[in-house]
Amino acid sequence: MKFVKWLAIVFASLFILLIAYLTFIFDPNDFKPQIVEAVKKQTGRDLLINQDLSWTFFPSIGITLGDISLSNPKGFKHDTMLKVDGIVAEVALVPLLSKEVEIAQLNLDGLTLNFDSYKNGRSSMDGLTAGSEKGSDKAEGKADTSGAAQGSVQLSSLNIGGIAITNTQVNLYDEATGQVQALSLESLTLGEFALGQFADLGYKFSMTQPDMKVSSQGKGQIKVDTSLAKIAIKDFEIENTLEGDAIPNKRMNINLTTGLELDNNAKTMALVLSSLNIEQIKAQGKLSVNYGGKVPDVVAAMSFGDIDVTPFMAKDEAAKGEDKTAEGKASAPAKEPDLTGMKAVNLKLDLDAKSVVADKIKTENWLMKLTLKNGVLDVSQLSADLYQGKLLASAQLDGRKPVASYRFNKKISGIKVRPLLTDAAKVDMLAGTTNFEVAGTGFSLIPDNIKRNLNAKGQFEVADGALYGVNIPQMLRDAKAKLGGNLNAASSGEKKTDFTSLTGSFTMAKGIVTNPDLNMASPLIRLQGKGNVNLLSEAIDYALKTSVVGSLEGQGGAEKDVLYGVDIPFAIGGTIGEPKFSLDTAALFDAKLKKETEKATDELKDKLFKKLGGL
Repeated sequence: MKFVKWLAIVFASLFILLIAYLTFIFDPNDFKPQIVEAVKKQTGRDLLINQDLSWTFFPSIGITLGDISLSNPKGFKHDTMLKVDGIVAEVALVPLLSKEVEIAQLNLDGLTLNFDSYKNGRSSMDGLTAGSEKGSDKAEGKADTSGAAQGSVQLSSLNIGGIAITNTQVNLYDEATGQVQALSLESLTLGEFALGQFADLGYKFSMTQPDMKVSSQGKGQIKVDTSLAKIAIKDFEIENTLEGDAIPNKRMNINLTTGLELDNNAKTMALVLSSLNIEQIKAQGKLSVNYGGKVPDVVAAMSFGDIDVTPFMAKDEAAKGEDKTAEGKASAPAKEPDLTGMKAVNLKLDLDAKSVVADKIKTENWLMKLTLKNGVLDVSQLSADLYQGKLLASAQLDGRKPVASYRFNKKISGIKVRPLLTDAAKVDMLAGTTNFEVAGTGFSLIPDNIKRNLNAKGQFEVADGALYGVNIPQMLRDAKAKLGGNLNAASSGEKKTDFTSLTGSFTMAKGIVTNPDLNMASPLIRLQGKGNVNLLSEAIDYALKTSVVGSLEGQGGAEKDVLYGVDIPFAIGGTIGEPKFSLDTAALFDAKLKKETEKATDELKDKLFKKLGGL
């Protein structure tokens, strides 16, 4: 017992002597001039340590310093690059003897960082890496002998009583835009921490941009293994709020719960998204990354519930205002988008959604499978149920060249086309059960070039439908009345033409859609012909012929038709938004006159034949 008592006395004495030495003999402030001079020599910057450094001894040894600043290069917008109000670091001394690091507390308060960048390439980081660059060659030469040793270093233990970083401000100034982006880190805290054990982690920050403010806070647990190469985060809950004129409805909440495992030895990361809530949109998913190669490989899967994007869509009034504003400004020449980023990652993504609603458009059972590799995006499957039918598509975008190229194949079957057109484009023109196929290729992603450079071909079939905006049987009845001498005949009734089938094929090149074989059939009439639609000017030009094959009684006709067998020219003009239909009554009169002449001639021949035959 006496030995233990004397041993304790010895250690206490040594500790008191250490305190006395640090307090009365070793003054850390003696090194301030050398530190300031070294920083000035290496960087050309002014380092100011206005507050004296002081020791703390209870409950652990530590040092306190504050009012520190490092200047920006002369002439920059912000005079200082870095400013710290106060730093407190406390470390247990005895555990260091056995390679154990025990930090009782680390506090950093009032950190301000100002990063300025200019058009000529100058920035706040100029001169701060000069020393490291000079020594890089030597470091590389030693890599073979020291790399293995460095990789094998392990701490026996690392214990941290707590870390608190508070009141941090980061300002990013860009001369090119003249804007300053500000990030405010209110707090970053780490609870009692030890290697191989989970510790509490939390943060709260906000970022202000010219047209948006982002606020975020999160909390969860983090674990670092003794090799320092593996990190795990679990039950991390994050709440984000976006505000500003650029945000739909000027405010958006995005909340998520996630977990992460990082293995720096295997160069892998796995992330599980337990929940993701974007306003009323809910989802979950997972993601894995292998970053050991030149290009990271990412595999992801996302599953959404009911998605309603209507609240995020621009209102009509706002869109009109933006159009007027755009008209008042000189439009800059359109440029091809920069797709070089497509080569920076290889991606495989599976995505599904229970339903998607956009304004009045309603769809269900979305499924998408895509891959991105070496700058080529390949959507192997895109399918959905909509308007009692099915959509099935595939596409590819090649971004390896400055001007991107693409190809696609799309098929819809059994879709009720009238509600689709009215909901999607507010166009009430066509009804029926529709099957549609199209395949195409093109290059350039500039909107006008897409129309010009797209080459496509396809076919369509609409069954048991109607054309709205025109009543062809009624137009025929009016024409018949005029031929009979009633020049005051006028159309009446609903402008609608029923049909049993509407079919055709089409090709597209240089912005022109050509339809050489339009064929519409109904119990009353036949409509055949060809035409084209100019997608650049939206002009329609169709030359058709219609003929009566039955009685017009089915759509208002009261008597057996006298126009049976007469081909009547019928034209469709105008634009896509306002099509115009017209019946060529002059040609109809000529055709009718020709038919009556042929009939009279035939009757005369019959009479002559009878007379001649009777002789």
